[in-house]
Amino acid sequence: MLLVLKPGKDELGREAARIVANAVRRNPALRLGLATGSTTLGMYQELVRLHREESLDFSRVATFNLDEYLGLAATHPQSFHHFMQQNFFAHVNIPAANIYIPDGTITANYDRYCASYEKSICDAGGIDLQVLGIGRNGHIGFNEPTSSLGSRTRLKVLSKETTDDNRKFFEAGEKVPECAITMGIGTILEAKRILLLASGPSKATPIAQAIEGPVTASVTASALQHHPDVTFIVDQQAGAQLKHHDYYRRVLEMTAILTPDRL
Repeated sequence: MLLVLKPGKDELGREAARIVANAVRRNPALRLGLATGSTTLGMYQELVRLHREESLDFSRVATFNLDEYLGLAATHPQSFHHFMQQNFFAHVNIPAANIYIPDGTITANYDRYCASYEKSICDAGGIDLQVLGIGRNGHIGFNEPTSSLGSRTRLKVLSKETTDDNRKFFEAGEKVPECAITMGIGTILEAKRILLLASGPSKATPIAQAIEGPVTASVTASALQHHPDVTFIVDQQAGAQLKHHDYYRRVLEMTAILTPDRL
């Protein structure tokens, strides 16, 4: 595990984009797992800039999004389809056939649909690099506390904390989704490499729990401790409760010297 501490959100986004861009350059047919949320915006903006100004080529990349609200059409302004289209896909050259996002409009045969999403990942050869955010309760994807650490893509009921956090994004009186389709923890852990981004004071406790706490279903991000290649990129506020800053910095410095390609 590597921890990269950045002064703020802007620097965090640029560092995340640099890692993703380097992965695309090394493997033009990269299978890329993607997340939504405000913390990822800077990364997407920088990737778009690299595409436009430095000819970063996404033409062979395939993407798999982590999750989608159940009950929202792709055109809904709060759907993750809409987020990805507005902030990334409309501005780079990923073929539409290579973009996979869970379908929030399905109304039946949920297990069959989720199994088919898993199969799409498997048929593509698995995910090479998975980007994650983290919720205030320590969830990754929509794997709320008590989720099985071996779980697969499935329908998940959202916690009250998550729906309360999401309420501000919806119009007054509009129903906030209470369920989502999400990759499972087991699915996420099968990615070859994982990159988790966290910004702001509300993420300080879950980041400390995920990195330095016990592995527990109460903080599903803690399962990342079992993965052999995870990089956490956090800003100073999100890293404020970590106890071992100096050690993480030394690990990062030595990694940059001994295995620079990893960064």
